[in-house]
Amino acid sequence: MSGPALQHRRIHNLLLVQKLLSLREGTSPFTLVLDTIEQSARPLIRRYIRNAKVSQKTNVVFVAFETHIAPPDVTKFIKASGKDTAALQTEIRASSCSPPSKKPSLLAIYHTDVPVPPSPGAPSPYAPSALTTLRYLATTILTIHSFQQSLARKRAAERSLPEPLFGLAEEREGVLVGLQGVSGGRRHRGEMVVEMEYRRKSGRAVEETYYFPPPSPLTSKEKAIVLLDDHPEYTPPKTEDEGVDAQAQFSTFELGLTDKQRREREGVVLPYYDAQKDGGGGGPGDGGRILYDMGVEDDFDEEEDEI
Repeated sequence: MSGPALQHRRIHNLLLVQKLLSLREGTSPFTLVLDTIEQSARPLIRRYIRNAKVSQKTNVVFVAFETHIAPPDVTKFIKASGKDTAALQTEIRASSCSPPSKKPSLLAIYHTDVPVPPSPGAPSPYAPSALTTLRYLATTILTIHSFQQSLARKRAAERSLPEPLFGLAEEREGVLVGLQGVSGGRRHRGEMVVEMEYRRKSGRAVEETYYFPPPSPLTSKEKAIVLLDDHPEYTPPKTEDEGVDAQAQFSTFELGLTDKQRREREGVVLPYYDAQKDGGGGGPGDGGRILYDMGVEDDFDEEEDEI
């Protein structure tokens, strides 16, 4: 991608993710967040709540299915575990303080590592799964990855090694080890890689991958989000010398020229060089005439030259 195109993509997609995180009205009515056991979506949810707290214009209704502790700075906390669906809907509507003219935005978290048991009241065994339905309805899908694991996968791909497996994908018996217990986990604690798929009203999707720094306290300034390709650890900056060395590393012959070879190449006179001059032969446009000086080893044929 060229420089101007890359700069346009960088500015456009960074502004887009800021609009999504600020929960501006109409940007994304339904945002689906997919996390795993290796990387929780909690830092991202803290960023959403922080932005709502800073704006002081957004009411946050937190519906919890797996915790009984309300996160800080939420307007209303609802315990949804064990409640009937109809009663839960009534409680959510009653807790919404938004005026009728303002459309709410829904943010849902789906744990992809948690198996979903089959529902006995399913209308059909061929009905789509809950995740498939949520993906179909969502206007924005954010997939969370660990920055440390993303670095490990990239290093393995650069060395043509098999992609490393983490968490449940390892299929190992025993106790799962979190990121804080492995080497380098504390160094990259709180850093995330977020894959975004934003669906416009026209149907065209905008896809981008971001690097999210660790969340900052409310009293301090939030660290900037950057594209994953712009992170120095993921894509180290290359100098011109490093680029030449990289080309020479994957070739079986020398691509460059020495100063002596460059001078000798510039001193070579091409056979058609004189024909391009005004004084050479009949001058430019002389019917494609070829000028050739015969040598001692050439066979001079008088009959052919007379034709």
